[in-house]
Amino acid sequence: MKNVNRLIFATLLGALFGFACYGLASRGQELLPWPIALQIISSRTLIGFAIGLCCFKLGNWTLRGLILGLIFSLPLAFSGLMGPVSPDFSKAGMFIATLGIGAIYGLLIEIFTMVIFKAKQEKK
Repeated sequence: MKNVNRLIFATLLGALFGFACYGLASRGQELLPWPIALQIISSRTLIGFAIGLCCFKLGNWTLRGLILGLIFSLPLAFSGLMGPVSPDFSKAGMFIATLGIGAIYGLLIEIFTMVIFKAKQEKK
């Protein structure tokens, strides 16, 4: 792998967004249990790792971030269906919101990695 910096930077950004997502999710009255916190942080970190590791051309680089964010948010979205009903979201609303926010995080990680850090995807 030629560009280890891309992998490290994207993974660290994913972890940063994971902690931000955990902070936003824990704004309610009750504290989130630690397994849920760990799942939120690891899901977003995995998005960053996948973006840093991905060498596939999925169209434009923005589309790659959106698609990988959606794909790697699926486990977290399905686990949200098993939780208790929230007064703010229905279970279907939580599923869709988790996928949408995952796509946004994927796009943001790709933007920061490609534009700000200038770590381009390696070419085969």
